[in-house]
Amino acid sequence: MTSSIRTAATAGIVLLGLALAGCASAAPEPAASDSPAAEACEVSIVVDFGVLDEPSVEACGSAGGAADVLAEGGVATEGTVDYGDQVVCRVNGLPSAEDPVTIEGQEPFTESCQTFNSVAYWALWVKTAPDAEWEYAQEGVSTLQLADGQSLGLVYTAGTDSIPPQG
Repeated sequence: MTSSIRTAATAGIVLLGLALAGCASAAPEPAASDSPAAEACEVSIVVDFGVLDEPSVEACGSAGGAADVLAEGGVATEGTVDYGDQVVCRVNGLPSAEDPVTIEGQEPFTESCQTFNSVAYWALWVKTAPDAEWEYAQEGVSTLQLADGQSLGLVYTAGTDSIPPQG
């Protein structure tokens, strides 16, 4: 076979392959979803605003420091003057410094974020595996490290009745 015939044959095979590829349809892509449950989260985030009467937040973040996980999930936290980020005072701006918080059996108060508030506070929870029970965090947001498959929860808690996240 001469080189010009080989070149023509190769070109014909390439053109035939391209023509056949054009007839094939691509497999449909799975539908995208904004729901964190539809995507694989390294670290699942649950925020329950409790008596602050805001909708819960469910988000995803990458494994790492809790402060970074929360920020990546779109959850903004603010610490206290006395304890910094070890004690969460506000989540996504709540409770606000202007609007009074009403807890049954307590005088309404506004949160100054000076120190830990014993009337109502943000409780930090960790789930070490998807099928594990929620545990009260033994560290604050600034030092807590989270691994792939773990969950992080914040619940605005009135008094001493700290209930784990519902997620």
